[in-house]
Amino acid sequence: MAETISFEAQPRGGAGKGPARALRRAGRVPAVIYGERKDQQMVSLEARALRRELNNPRFFSTLCSLQLDGEAIRVLPRDVQLHPVSDDPLHADFVRVSRGTTIHVTVRVAFLNEDISPGLKRGGVLNVVRREVELVCPADAIPEQIEIDLGKADIGDSLHISQVALPPDVHPMISDRDFTIATIAAPTVVAEEAAEEQEAAAEAAEEEAEAPRPEEEG
Repeated sequence: MAETISFEAQPRGGAGKGPARALRRAGRVPAVIYGERKDQQMVSLEARALRRELNNPRFFSTLCSLQLDGEAIRVLPRDVQLHPVSDDPLHADFVRVSRGTTIHVTVRVAFLNEDISPGLKRGGVLNVVRREVELVCPADAIPEQIEIDLGKADIGDSLHISQVALPPDVHPMISDRDFTIATIAAPTVVAEEAAEEQEAAAEAAEEEAEAPRPEEEG
């Protein structure tokens, strides 16, 4: 079962800057619940609890249960506005999620077996193209992460989404191509040395071409 974060929510009646500021002064964050063709619900959450969960890098791909007037509302976080200086949460948006609903989420990529990767052991560099991947999946089966195994990856290898073992009924949002998630690039030092060797060889060839030739004996 997918992990769920629980928040105690309270209804709020007033909209606009004045009531929102009053809520923030009271240590709460104004929020809105929308979706499933229902009217929007204006609520507020405890600022401290929301701030703590925002430290979780998987927050936006984790189901939440908002406890409101004795009802548990299943939602997914969609947006949190932060103060530009303090990073305190100013407003939060949640979308309702019913059981069996298919949703779009962004899930982080985890790289496994970096310590035994032949390419990395030879000095190669892991070039990460995508640190997160957008997925389409059931709301109750959101993967915690997607995993890329580097155990056999060598210099010059590209690692694509087709090499990821996704759970059943989970698919990448991008379906028209086998996109790259990471590559193993040649080490910078080796590349620079190769370039220097090529440059030296070119200079030697030029010098040889420009050197005076001995006169032919008649």
